[in-house]
Formats: sequence, C-alpha cells, structure tokens
Amino acid sequence: MSQIHVADLTFGYEGSPDYIFENVSFSIDSDWKLGFIGRNGKGKTTFLHLLMGKYPYSGSISSPVLFDQFPYHVPKEQMDMGLSELLGVLKPGCEEWRVICELSRLDASAELLYRPFGTLSHGERTKAFLAILFSGENDLLLIDEPTDHLDAGARETVKRYLNGKKSFILVSHDRDLLDACVDHVLVLERKSIQVEKGNFSSWQENKARRDHFAQMENEKHLRAIASLKKAARQSGQWAQKNEATKIGYDPTKEHDRPTRAYIGKKTKKMQKRVKQYEKRIDQEIQAREGLLADIEEPVPLRLTPLSYHRERLLSCKDLSIRYKGRAANALEGFTFSLARGERVFLHGKNGCGKSTFLKALLAADGRAPEKDLEIPAGELRIGSGLTISYVSQDTSFLHGSIKNFCRGRGLDESLFCALLAQLGLERAQFAKDIKGFSQGQKKKVLLAESLMTPAHLYIWDEPLNYIDVFSRMQIEELVLSCQPTMLLVDHDTRFRERIATRVAEMGTK
Repeated sequence: MSQIHVADLTFGYEGSPDYIFENVSFSIDSDWKLGFIGRNGKGKTTFLHLLMGKYPYSGSISSPVLFDQFPYHVPKEQMDMGLSELLGVLKPGCEEWRVICELSRLDASAELLYRPFGTLSHGERTKAFLAILFSGENDLLLIDEPTDHLDAGARETVKRYLNGKKSFILVSHDRDLLDACVDHVLVLERKSIQVEKGNFSSWQENKARRDHFAQMENEKHLRAIASLKKAARQSGQWAQKNEATKIGYDPTKEHDRPTRAYIGKKTKKMQKRVKQYEKRIDQEIQAREGLLADIEEPVPLRLTPLSYHRERLLSCKDLSIRYKGRAANALEGFTFSLARGERVFLHGKNGCGKSTFLKALLAADGRAPEKDLEIPAGELRIGSGLTISYVSQDTSFLHGSIKNFCRGRGLDESLFCALLAQLGLERAQFAKDIKGFSQGQKKKVLLAESLMTPAHLYIWDEPLNYIDVFSRMQIEELVLSCQPTMLLVDHDTRFRERIATRVAEMGTK
C-alpha cells in the first residue's frame, strides 16, 4: 500500500485565462479502485494527463508507482498493423501471453491482436486496450470512459472485468459501472475536492446529508444575522435619540434632567454595544461563508414538445437497409412503430443497425439526405408534417464560436447560453471556440440545440456519451416532467430504466 500525494497543484492551458486546478491538495492510495467524478470541463481527463507527465504544472505530484493510461493512441499510419506488432510501443515490456489471458477474461479472442487495428470495432478496441493495460504489474492504471459507445452486453463484460481488478483510477459517468467497480471516489465538486470510501451511490447519499446540514447551518446563520442587525439598528436609534436630549439643555433651569456627562456616558455605552453587534454580525457572515459552495442545485431544464395530430408518428415493416457498395445489409427485416407519447429505446449489440435506422428516418423526413443508404426490402413510413429534433452521436463537426453556431441554426444566443449554463458550462467557455470544448461540453451544445427546438419527435443517438452524472440526472427529470415523444439509442442502464416507456430489441432474429 502506497500513497500518491498531490500538493498545491496549479494548472491551466496555455492561452486560457482560467486555471483548471488552483492550489489543489489531496492524497489517494495506489491500491484503491478509485472512481473519478465531476462535471464536464472540471479537469478529470486533464488530471490523468498530468499524472502521465504530459503537461508542465506547478505544485507537486509524488508517487512511488508508475502510471499507464487507457485508451492507447494508435496513429493513422499504423492502422494496418496488428496490436501484437504494437505491444512494445503501447506498453513496453508487455508479454503477449499475458494479454491473451486478459482477453479471455473479457470474453474476447486472441485473434483481435493479429487483425489490422483499423478493422476492429469500438468494442473490440476497448477490450484489446484493457487487456494490454492490465497485462503489466505494479502500475496504477488510469482508465478514461471505457464504456462509451459500447452496447449493453459489452458494458456488462467490462463491468464484470473491472470489478475483479484493483489499483486503478476510473473516469466514468456511468453510475451503474461506478457502483459495481469502485471502492473509493475522488469527486471534483463545485469548489472543493472530496475523497471518501465507497461508490457513487454512497457518496451521493453522504453528499445529500452534507448539503442538508450546510443548508440548515446557513439558515441558522441567516436568522442570527437578521436578529443581530435588528438589535444593532435599535441600539443605534436609542443612542442617537439619547444624544439628541442634550440639545437645548439648561442645567440652571432643569434640575430634574440628567447631566450632560451622564447622557454622554450612556450614549457611548450604547454605541459600544452597536459595535459589538457589528462584530458578531461579521463573525456570523464569516461562519456561513462557503457553506453552500459545493451544493449542486441543478436548474430545472425546459422543453416545449409539439403535439402531433395523429396517434402513430412512424412505422416500418420487414425493413432492410444497406450502405451502397456493400453486399450485406446493415439492418435486416426490422418491424417497428412509434406512437405519440412513447419514449422508446432501441436496444441491441453494436452493429445491429440502430444508428443506421435513425439515419434512414432522417433521410425519409428530408432533414438529412443520406446518399449512401438504400432500402432493398420492406417499407418505411413517416408521418407528414412531422417536426424532428435530432442529436447525433458525432460531435467532430462542431467548431467556431457560440455566436456563429446560434446564427447558423436560428437560435437565440442569450437563451442558448443560459441553457448551457444550466447544464453546467462556465461562462468563460462561451468566448472560446467550440472545437476546444471537451467531448462532454460538445455533446451539451447539441443537446441544448435540441432542447430549444419545439418538435413532435426527439431522436437522440447516444445523447449521454461523455455527459457528466449531474447533467444526466437533470435530463432524466426534464424528460419525466415534459413527457416528449422520443426515439433513443443509449446504453446507460439507469437512464433507460427511469425514462423508457418501451424497449425495442434489434438484431434478435
């Protein structure tokens, strides 16, 4: 058991006026299975890069162990090579037989190591990289979002695999994965850093108790401050009134009135009391300072769905779809219908045609003509006059300023920025190029656009990829509150369990 100590860590990207970390200090144990949690843009991936020594920083990070990080980077020019040829580069000293043993624990074949890397699916790459990562010894392993883009089956495999491991830091927004795999959490809260034993759910329960206590303390201090201010104001008024009695005073004619000296002494005593009240007020204000700094108070999001005039919005029967130039169908014999008010999740293994079906819907609606798609069999029907709001799983096309993004899509910039702020983006981000946003922040740009679009149908393709847990819960509450008609592809188990009215299985024939 050994400790990693972070002391007075300060880091900011070159050209940015803001620090990602400023005078941050904490300690963690190298034997922990540590879940790393925080809102998008708070610096989780950046911290992993700092541990790997990729950026200069001020302060200190002392560690008796070495680090290795998932995912590995394979350059474009090496995409035709097999991972067996790249092992020495990706993880020096790695033995191939160890990797093969780890692959078997991930229900994957050793054949993945010998195929050209560019031919591997996202799930196959994830399993291969995890097998390589855990094939060494005495490293603290840094794992960044291992389940994004994975189907439910692959997620379960990764969850089971990580549950049997130790000595890692896991960055993930998947609450189910965090609860199953970690024994400690490191949380980047709004203004502080929390390290505690347990998983996401236990931390959330503890945080709710801390927040409740902080709110009660805050209310107690506010009441004390109000009472002290009232007492100070009354004492000040008494002192002023008492001092005024000296005006017009004639001791030769008014023997029964107090002397000037007595009046002055009494006034001075009251003024001293006022100063004591003011001092106590300052103490109360200092005592409540920072009490609410870490409380997450997500602003309820708004959505304005339109009501479609017919009960059924779309349907297909025995639908097959393929990409031009390919013999095999990407979707085979799919029958489906969507009624008004339903929230249907398309569920199935990666490659079963979920995203292909969504693209075909958009093409049929005329919103996004897909020149590479063709329908060799079956029929697809979509309601006339249907307004669709779409969130793509791809964010790579985003670039430029928020102002230009809003102008190009006819969005009110002030409302759009307010919505992004409600989703947790700092105001400083609004002046930056979207291309420099984190993956989660880019996805929030697309979600904000969709939320601002009144529509009969909301089609979201993996909307929660890279989205932090706090925003996920905000979106859940929004959907449950507004009850829009939705067609979704997403593999977050808890998200699906909370908002789905129905799950449509694909690729089960």
